Amino acid sequence: MQMSKFRSAVLATLICCAMSGAFAQAVMQTSGALVIVPAVGEVRHLNDEAHATLMIEEQDKDKAAAASRVNQKMKQGIDLIKREDPQAILQTRGYYTYPVYADEQIPRPAGKARQPVGWRVGHYLELTTNNINGLPNTIASAQRILALNGLYFGLSENAAKKMEEQRIAAAYRNLTDRIAAIAKTMGRNLSDAVLDTVDFEVSGAYAPQQDMRAAKTMMSAAASAERVEEPSFEPGETTLSMRVVGKVRFK
Repeated sequence: MQMSKFRSAVLATLICCAMSGAFAQAVMQTSGALVIVPAVGEVRHLNDEAHATLMIEEQDKDKAAAASRVNQKMKQGIDLIKREDPQAILQTRGYYTYPVYADEQIPRPAGKARQPVGWRVGHYLELTTNNINGLPNTIASAQRILALNGLYFGLSENAAKKMEEQRIAAAYRNLTDRIAAIAKTMGRNLSDAVLDTVDFEVSGAYAPQQDMRAAKTMMSAAASAERVEEPSFEPGETTLSMRVVGKVRFK
């Protein structure tokens, strides 16, 4: 009876050893293995460019009168901005004119067209500048004539190019770090890993991811406008990332 128990114990031990050896051998069979390694690099940069949208809108019974005031005020606003920020890039857009109708409480006779009671005319101005420090003064002065319709901050072309190099380097650095960690986990030396393919931005699948003081020579209409207090702006920063996938084959 005791001999039978001894034989059973020896047999169980041999089976466990055989299974452990097979498992260890399976784990260590990494020669020729192809490993897909995803990685990402991220960099940050303070925004150094501002994009503002200003506009003017007038309403009058006389369409020509409304248009004339819009044209005059837009010209004054442009001249003002050019004096305060000569390096700013300006572009006008979105000129519109449409009729204004009175609210009619009684049914209108069939076939009779509505008659406008006035006209609304407007015009937009896009401002792009790298003068972030002077922007509050620029906008406050422009608001004496024009209205601020929108504002956002971003990166200049030079800063974006600089970040492009940095995010590529960050992505590649993260890729190599992950490959080293994977090799260590697999019990292999990093020197055994051969980088077969590097796919930056995953074959194009990456998608980021979107006041001025009045001049003394100012026109009388602008000079008489009420002073506007400077707004407060915080440009913030932009974060760009890049994805990369590496195919690593172990010798």
